[in-house]
Amino acid sequence: MQVNVWQFDKVGEPLISATKTFNLPAAGRITVKNYAIGINPVDWKFIDDNPRNWQPGHVPGVDGAGVVVAVGEGTDEYLLGKRVAYHHSLGEDGSFADHTTLYSNRVMEIPDGVDFPLAAALPCPMLTAWQAFSKVPVRAGADVLVTGMGAVNKLLVQLLVNAGFNVYVISGSFTQVQAEAMGVKKVYRHAPKEQTFYALFDANGPDYAVKLVPLLEANGHVVSILGRIGELVDAPFTRTISYHEIALGALHDFGDRAQWHRLMRDGEALLRNVAEHSMVVEIPNIFEFGKLNDALQFSEQVKRKAVVIV
Repeated sequence: MQVNVWQFDKVGEPLISATKTFNLPAAGRITVKNYAIGINPVDWKFIDDNPRNWQPGHVPGVDGAGVVVAVGEGTDEYLLGKRVAYHHSLGEDGSFADHTTLYSNRVMEIPDGVDFPLAAALPCPMLTAWQAFSKVPVRAGADVLVTGMGAVNKLLVQLLVNAGFNVYVISGSFTQVQAEAMGVKKVYRHAPKEQTFYALFDANGPDYAVKLVPLLEANGHVVSILGRIGELVDAPFTRTISYHEIALGALHDFGDRAQWHRLMRDGEALLRNVAEHSMVVEIPNIFEFGKLNDALQFSEQVKRKAVVIV
């Protein structure tokens, strides 16, 4: 059948609206009829720079939500008709279409109480936040520092607070009202000078994170959500800081079935928290499918969450 898609053409240029032949899913795969598409920074960054060497005609998009309408040979038909949300690989035709094919074990069932637009807004930031949270052993009562309060870290601070950490934030835009709603202890506008931390979660980039590593206590952790620290800050066998990197998309290339099963079940638990209003989430800005390029521009320029309705 023919499906409506938005295709990559040239680096830095708007996507092109087109139709594309769509085949039935192969073994182990499913087809999702998209009802909403999430826009993430990784989408417009890859369109602007094309680090994966996309060819003209590639369909971008990592996040989507919809209904499973077809399953491949040997795939459990349990998912047929289910409402699902997903995070897709950057190396395959993605969610910027009215139908998307993906692996059957890489979707999360959407609970009642979460509509398609909200479900589509969550996979990339929510699962990235969960990966970052999971890197550091839980130590209730420990002080942790979070920098860069975008969509990922607004979810991350809630996971940390719920686990018993004392969470401090460095941000120029994060308000005291937001901090109180999420359980943050204090918002700093600049790096504190007389406080040490068990862990640092940074989304401002490695150059910024390097300057904050001295604030970590011995055996502390630095989790880089944007980029990675290339060289260790401390001499070997001194404070023995642990360095962690986060790249949700890399799991598509290097993760096994067991890892994906765990991640999707953890993601479903987080979606239930959203449905039960035990996790604060921002309502996304809505665009029509024909305005997908506008949604990308809005995400890049305004730095707020956008979702496209199909």
